[in-house]
Amino acid sequence: MIEVLAKLGRGPVFLAGEVLECVITFTNPLSASSTSASSEMLAWASAQIHCQFHASENRVALPPSDGSKHDVQAENETVFVPNRGERGQCILSTPPKILFCDLRLDPGESKSYSYCETLPIDGPPSFRGQSVKYVYKLTIGCQRVNSPIKLLRVPFRVLVLHGLKDYQFPQDEAVAPSNPFLEEEEGLKKDSRLADLATELLMVATSRRSLHLYNISNTRGKVGTFCIFKTMYKIGEDVIGTFNFSEGDIPCLQFSVSLQTEESIQEEFQRRRGQPVSFSTHARHQEACLHTAQSSFSLPIPLSSTPGFTTNIVSLKWRLHFEFVTSGESAGTCLVRGSQSEAITWTGVEQMEVDTFSWDLPIKVLPTNPILASYVSQFSSTNSITI
Repeated sequence: MIEVLAKLGRGPVFLAGEVLECVITFTNPLSASSTSASSEMLAWASAQIHCQFHASENRVALPPSDGSKHDVQAENETVFVPNRGERGQCILSTPPKILFCDLRLDPGESKSYSYCETLPIDGPPSFRGQSVKYVYKLTIGCQRVNSPIKLLRVPFRVLVLHGLKDYQFPQDEAVAPSNPFLEEEEGLKKDSRLADLATELLMVATSRRSLHLYNISNTRGKVGTFCIFKTMYKIGEDVIGTFNFSEGDIPCLQFSVSLQTEESIQEEFQRRRGQPVSFSTHARHQEACLHTAQSSFSLPIPLSSTPGFTTNIVSLKWRLHFEFVTSGESAGTCLVRGSQSEAITWTGVEQMEVDTFSWDLPIKVLPTNPILASYVSQFSSTNSITI
């Protein structure tokens, strides 16, 4: 028996263009209850990164693919196919790398190997939507002599930030941006500069603030105004906005704000012409606001959510969805006088005529530092298998 342990040192979330590093350890465990321990032999081990794409048959019409032939591969073949048995299509893969050949492990002995690979910068981000899924995995294949191949799959998450692909790093290492407080290996300098550059680009893009004022009106008149200071955010940030109903002619009884994503299939891949767009709600705020002069809301963008992106098949956009309930009567008729005594009691009316309307405000959501996203990732940094 051999235990195979794969560990992602920095966490399971990466930016496209970064270097993924995984330490893979092969161990021949020495059991206290075992009376006859013996050496174990592995013929070879290899590793490869691939992105698996899966689409809903009810929503997406895809052209036929020849990739399905890998799913019926015989278990005793010696060909390393990382996506064997996986659903969907393998749309992206890196060249396979051999970790070793003919490895012998004595009882209690371990051997570790480091696998490093640059994630393709032109690939899609990790995404699990209602219509399509993009899933990244590092697959480690190993085989005993005269035994079937065993696969250890290590899922991880990829964030895509546009603009990194066109950046050219300085040729002179002396003037290249670096962190003077960290000792970095030569091979990881560019990767660390890429992460620093992404953090800087995101900070510049999401720190710009300018006042955006919107008049809220229906067919009968003005309800109020809405104020927001920026429309570009990183995942993990809060979307904050304020309302002013004091200048409105129509009383607003209630409002709700939803943070939503809009998943739409490109027209040439739609199963039915004009099929509806899929919406997902990530946060919601609702408030009764009759006789309220000002109000506000704060909606967090989950770190586990996918930033907006577009591929040749699907696009994901973010928006704020507003719903307002207004009175069909004047503000004075929303209360009635309960008695004629000196102590006056005002109570709400039992029935009112109301009007409802909605409004959508597009916003842009970008990735964040992958280290922050790793804290809430559903994936584990350590995966293992016994062969």
